[in-house]
Amino acid sequence: MAVSVNSNPPPRAAAPADQLVVKPLAAVVRPQRNPENRRDLFATAVVVIVMLIAMEITSRYVPDYIMPSPVTVWAAARELFFADPYHVGITLIRLTVAVGVAMSLGVLLGLAMGTVRWIRPYLKAIILIDTGIPALSWMLIAVFWFKNPETRIFFILLVILLPFYALNVYEGVRALPKDLVDMIESFRPSRWQVLRYLILPHIVPYIFLTTKSVIGYAIRMVIFAELVASAVGIGARMNLAQSTFRIDQVLAWTFFLVILNLVLQAAVNALEKVTLRWRAEAVVR
Repeated sequence: MAVSVNSNPPPRAAAPADQLVVKPLAAVVRPQRNPENRRDLFATAVVVIVMLIAMEITSRYVPDYIMPSPVTVWAAARELFFADPYHVGITLIRLTVAVGVAMSLGVLLGLAMGTVRWIRPYLKAIILIDTGIPALSWMLIAVFWFKNPETRIFFILLVILLPFYALNVYEGVRALPKDLVDMIESFRPSRWQVLRYLILPHIVPYIFLTTKSVIGYAIRMVIFAELVASAVGIGARMNLAQSTFRIDQVLAWTFFLVILNLVLQAAVNALEKVTLRWRAEAVVR
């Protein structure tokens, strides 16, 4: 006996309300598909062009010692680039060493505050007192305490930058999800294993965030410290340009420092993408 088979499947029943798929607010995307970097570059270019146009217009109505034209500043920049590479190198070395040491010590202090309970209040007190002392006070103290200019500048940058890393790493340790902590403790790990597999990977984004936040501040501080406590470096050359009424050189150095800040920010962002390439980026829609 032949059995007829309906080729059209029966309609499916509607899914229950608790099984409905809810569209998330945030979509996980890959970093290279994010157009935010292009928008940032375009906005930066627009701002630079507007500033140059404003300089050119202003230079036509005021004396050169108040606002030189962009062409004059460019000529001064070329002169300084070929005449003072030594001072640029000295400033970059000072900045690199100070930020590297401040990062290392700050991470250690932040980990100590986050993992060792009995020492936490004492370290927090030291860090909070440090953040309350003005940068100018540290500069004057360094002039009295140290004879060597390199020691002065290193000390100034260290005591100013170190609290940023210590406090952010401490907050990163405090932000550890309790579920992850309970899960890893169920395997009875050693303290080194907890530090290596849980705490360190978690605080890496905080270290990068702190570095990007303090780069511009560190550049300003090293220039200020060189102006006060050194005879070499970009800060010292800017002081010399000010004393000889060379505002074109002051502006040339200023533009160079702005470009340096942008380059260092881009370098840290690239290093962050390489280091954290395992982490997907969530974009809120």
